[in-house]
Amino acid sequence: MAKKGMYSGSRKTAEKIKAKQDNDQSPQTQPPAALQAMVWYKEEDWDTLMEIFTDSEKLPPTYETWLQRAKEKQVEVEALGCKVLKVYIDPINFKGWCESKGFEMNSEARAQMAIEVAQAQSFNL
Repeated sequence: MAKKGMYSGSRKTAEKIKAKQDNDQSPQTQPPAALQAMVWYKEEDWDTLMEIFTDSEKLPPTYETWLQRAKEKQVEVEALGCKVLKVYIDPINFKGWCESKGFEMNSEARAQMAIEVAQAQSFNL
């Protein structure tokens, strides 16, 4: 009987702590979810992008393989409490953006573009 009392007391304490945390973090006081930009591609752009990226050998050989990995990463990021912003890279805009910035068309440029889009979006949220 002593064990039952010990465990039930712990459960009640845990329930009280949870209730207090819920009350303390009302929607008005919760910090906004962090925004995580993720580079994203459309299937119809895949082949063209693989031709223009200077580091395309670092990406999976097929769109389907890339998409599976990207979705897995998205789930991981969202599980951490972040909001994912998919930044679609299209061949024409990306090429022009890289040229205007003097960037090589590689992963660093893709990441920088995603960051810039996310920063611009965060002001609009």
